[in-house]
Amino acid sequence: MCGITGFIQWNKDLTVQSELLSDMTRTLSHRGPDAAGTWISNPCAFGHRRLSVMDPENGAQPMIRHRDDYTYALVYNGELYNAPELKIELQQRGHVFLTKCDTEVLLASYIEWGPDCVDRLNGIFAFAVWDERRQQVFMARDRLGVKPLFYSEIQDGLIFGSEPKALLRHPEVEPVVHADGLAEIFIIGPARTPGHGVYASIRELRPGHTLIHDRSGTKIRAFWKLESNPHEDNTEQTALRVRELLQDTLERQLASDVPVCSLLSGGLDSSALSALAVSYYTRTEQGNIDTFSVDYVDNDKYFKEHSFQPGADGPWIRRMAEELGTNHHWIEFDTPDVVETLNASTEARDLPGMTDVDSSLYLFCREIKKHATVAISGEAADEVFGGYPWFHRDEMLNSGTFPWAVAPELRASLLNPEVREWIRPIEYLNDRYAEAVSEVPKLAGETGKAAQMRVMSYLNITRFMPTLLDRKDRMSMGVGLEVRVPYCDHRLVQYVWNTPWEIKMTGGREKGLLRKALEGVLPNDVLYRKKSPYPKTHNPAYLHTVKQEALDMLADPSSPILSLINANRIREIANSPDASSNLPWFGQLMSGPQLFAYLVQVNHWLKTYRVAIR
Repeated sequence: MCGITGFIQWNKDLTVQSELLSDMTRTLSHRGPDAAGTWISNPCAFGHRRLSVMDPENGAQPMIRHRDDYTYALVYNGELYNAPELKIELQQRGHVFLTKCDTEVLLASYIEWGPDCVDRLNGIFAFAVWDERRQQVFMARDRLGVKPLFYSEIQDGLIFGSEPKALLRHPEVEPVVHADGLAEIFIIGPARTPGHGVYASIRELRPGHTLIHDRSGTKIRAFWKLESNPHEDNTEQTALRVRELLQDTLERQLASDVPVCSLLSGGLDSSALSALAVSYYTRTEQGNIDTFSVDYVDNDKYFKEHSFQPGADGPWIRRMAEELGTNHHWIEFDTPDVVETLNASTEARDLPGMTDVDSSLYLFCREIKKHATVAISGEAADEVFGGYPWFHRDEMLNSGTFPWAVAPELRASLLNPEVREWIRPIEYLNDRYAEAVSEVPKLAGETGKAAQMRVMSYLNITRFMPTLLDRKDRMSMGVGLEVRVPYCDHRLVQYVWNTPWEIKMTGGREKGLLRKALEGVLPNDVLYRKKSPYPKTHNPAYLHTVKQEALDMLADPSSPILSLINANRIREIANSPDASSNLPWFGQLMSGPQLFAYLVQVNHWLKTYRVAIR
């Protein structure tokens, strides 16, 4: 994986902007610690930071190729999992390859098929191509949005980058936030509305979209979206197809010229990937595989079962590590480590995030990076197969809002009256929810429960899943670790999307279809274990620490957040029993402690990025 950035300015001499380009590229050094490269040829300037995974000796970027006297330049972040097949087809069409890396395959694909090349790609990617023949820059982002891409339109061109920090280094992009950006932070966050960059002048290229920028302006189109069609397979056929797709996807994603490991929580999703990886390594005689798990010091002492987290992971991790014979690494953090990393995780996102859930992942990935460069992770299975509690609880299904954000009035009450009147957070949330529901591709004749679950699936795939993919990308790439997410394969997602809810609930269990597909792959006790989310700290010291940090922030007259919030309301919560871990905030993992931590992150973001509110 890598970091990409650049700008296009049609009426300026960019050859005198080399230091600016280098400066923007340096902001992404964490994404690509192995090498750096820049390229300028009016009107285009490209920068790249490289994390070497395939063909480390070659594949330097920006990659330049020539055809018919025209120059093509590429900067690319991602992996193409069907590169071998594409390479054969391109060779048959006369292309000669100088490297073994997928970067060259991607550039040749664009040269051969132009913007239509994206229809042929299977992988995770964000890239930009300068096309001298067409006099345009072409950009694309993978179908599910695993890899990030942001852009900013300016008077004379376009600026882009893997992360907002690269764009913010350009003098024409300022850290200004308008009313809608504040609403994103205070009522939607840590999620984001697709396409919204929070900063006023920054947009996100939505998943499955392409962008063409030329002298006439910018054009954006969707090249992929979920399609609703009748499902013809029975339960047995569906389970078999899911297993085939998952196995094919995982084996493609295990390709690497550097060490690959697997994250193992002892749950269904990660255990399945680890088991399939071990089977593949054994079959191909590649030796043992390393697995990694994360937990917190004394979590066993403070853990209490509840509906969102029904059991501790430790015994199940040990069960699977022994079953599979992996070289397992137990990673633990203490409360001070997690608190101290809140600021680093905010800066990795360029925005407030999922607080300790982010910071612990950042620390976890930093430890993994000491042993491996690529990791396999189980993100997206719950969104795709219907694993979250809100798929199964009537009060959440019928909440009339995003089911992971069911306390909007509480959140709105944290704003001071003037800001609340200005940004109208509840109205903003309702508009974004209505917008999301209006996008759902309906299936003719589908009504009742089936139609309701299609809406819920769409909300999860297009609104909740991107939040977790953002988190995984920023925290892992923040330490130069590439994480691959097999459950995000677009073929698998599209197939399961059209699978009727009663088949997804095979056996009357959440993710019943996935469990059936994995019969024989996992031991039955693991296969039918109740879902448990990513672990968080249950140590009461965490609540005490972040609550005190929030109160200290309120007592500091220089805190920039003070002009936006209702400090008395926050103090009231801090001094009430509602400050306990049962206070709803966001999703399954963010409750009372995370409310305080999130406000601390917002304040740090406002101060560090010198955000102007207009």
